[in-house]
Amino acid sequence: MGLLKKLFTNCACPQGRMGRAMLKFMNLCHAPLTNWGLKLINIQDGWTMLDIGCGGGATLQRLLKRSKDAQVYGIDISEESVAKARKVNAKVLDKQVFVTQGSAEMLPYKDGKFDLVTAVETVYFWPNLPNCLQEVRRVLKPGGKFAIMVEVVDSNSKWISVVEGMTAYSPEELKKLLEEARFTQTEIHRMKPSNATIIGVKK
Repeated sequence: MGLLKKLFTNCACPQGRMGRAMLKFMNLCHAPLTNWGLKLINIQDGWTMLDIGCGGGATLQRLLKRSKDAQVYGIDISEESVAKARKVNAKVLDKQVFVTQGSAEMLPYKDGKFDLVTAVETVYFWPNLPNCLQEVRRVLKPGGKFAIMVEVVDSNSKWISVVEGMTAYSPEELKKLLEEARFTQTEIHRMKPSNATIIGVKK
């Protein structure tokens, strides 16, 4: 159990050999949730998009495939994640894909830059979530969308005891937080067993 806990604690900020193993695991295992969640968004060609907590960079690839002539940005607090995401997207790095180390609390982008912001399996670890949501809203264009994709939606989940520093939010809690952050047209989509995508729009 100790080894398992050590491995999964690398979810928040992957580091070292364990972190690299976790990034490979995340790139593979987050695919069904991400692909389903992205289908719920009417992604247009030429969009500028941001994935917060981009991990191993697979979501950046998935976003790029869905939008011709897009620019896709990724940000992650983990140096290991940034290195992996850059390697995975090496062919289009600094041309169509741009990866930066940083936090959701202080996004290094200008106001109104993005058509879409995504957060896949990462809001569990965001410090001061209401402040982070305001940052997301700031960097979105008017009419821009924010999509939160989660698999852990219950505070009684076994993952809470396995992954240090993890906070689970129900889809209803996330929807309410989005509305408090002045997102509109908020929607909850569910896919069994517990996958959820919560979408809000910047008015």
